[in-house]
Amino acid sequence: MVTEKGIVAALSKHKAQVRVQKSSACASCEARHACHIHGNKEMIVEVANDLQAKAGDLVEISVPTRSLLRISLLVYLLPVLALIFGAYAGGVCAPSLGLQSTLASVLGGALAMGISFNVLRRIDRAAQNRADFGPRMTRVLINVKARQPGDSK
Repeated sequence: MVTEKGIVAALSKHKAQVRVQKSSACASCEARHACHIHGNKEMIVEVANDLQAKAGDLVEISVPTRSLLRISLLVYLLPVLALIFGAYAGGVCAPSLGLQSTLASVLGGALAMGISFNVLRRIDRAAQNRADFGPRMTRVLINVKARQPGDSK
């Protein structure tokens, strides 16, 4: 299970927005450049607030490794396979369509990749509603209300 620590930045109904500092694991991640949406130093992750954390609490969030691997495999492998299959199918169908083999392969590959991106978008929407695919809050590490006013931590 991949775990990170973060501070609850905001609350809404049954969700919490957790500000997570990028860790050293981010440096070796192949998708590290996609995380610059929220700045270079931190990311905002929305999770279910099942533990009733309050704004300012230090919490641990986690993503099951199996789910992360399954989604990563789909995101990286499906478009590549679609491109290869589409290019092959385009080349095979080129004579019957009266096109050059190269042009038909390019068009077939592009069409298949477009279809795969639409399939991935639908999978993403379905996965957002499933708790086993998204990050979840596993524990509250430091509760802001539990600290005394004179604490220097």
